[in-house]
Amino acid sequence: MNTVAATVLGEATDRPPAVFVHGVLSWGDDDAYGFGAQRPLAAHRRLVLMDRRGYGASPDLPPGPYRSDYAVDAEDVVTLLGDGAHLVGHSYGAVAAMLAAAARPDLVRSLCLIQPGSLRAAESHPVVAEVLARNRAASAALPVDLTPEQYLRLSTESVGMPAPEPTPARLRAARTTMHERPCWDAEVPLDPLAEAGFPVLVVRGDWAGAPEEYRRLAGVPLMITAEVVADRLGGRLLTVPGFYPQVQQPEAVNAALGQLWERGDQR
Repeated sequence: MNTVAATVLGEATDRPPAVFVHGVLSWGDDDAYGFGAQRPLAAHRRLVLMDRRGYGASPDLPPGPYRSDYAVDAEDVVTLLGDGAHLVGHSYGAVAAMLAAAARPDLVRSLCLIQPGSLRAAESHPVVAEVLARNRAASAALPVDLTPEQYLRLSTESVGMPAPEPTPARLRAARTTMHERPCWDAEVPLDPLAEAGFPVLVVRGDWAGAPEEYRRLAGVPLMITAEVVADRLGGRLLTVPGFYPQVQQPEAVNAALGQLWERGDQR
């Protein structure tokens, strides 16, 4: 299997690098949904902005039931950690980051999870349980002839958000997202992460300003999940305005990352 691609920013220093793992419809240095706004952090240490398989410049998975898989992503993340690094994951990428950190906690200096998509971690909450049931039904009912263009509009306009420009890179991302192994159903081992000893930061938006349908279907369950994960891992929970924290509130998120990394550097 070919090695995944990554955008590498900044010079190598004596400080551990930071590996970023993006979410859906995106890629590593994407300005709209990825980590483009985190580029300034490269002034202080090397950043590795991973493209998950099927996204950006990374290869597709071999033919099979999925075009992207959080378990495969986790293996790729472990490789990118090298001799040790800070780890940042958003949405789907946060699930891969959690699995990688649980598998190799010795390589993780700190862990930041931005609105992790690990809904099963909070499935005892009735709102999250309802969303999981709805997601499973919706996935089973997804038309087999749906095109990436249609999916891109459906996944945004149906919840009151404008569809992004259908560039070739975005359409490839949409095609992969359509056929991902659902991260919200992943079983993430939280106990090993809580016992690992590295500092943890969980970031969520307050979803103010989001379309009501988007807030109801995505925002509320993600806010609940973030709180549950932060509590279970003994991490800091940071809430910022909006619904794409690293994109809409880069100054606050970047400052929190800098503080987290300073703590992790001392491990």
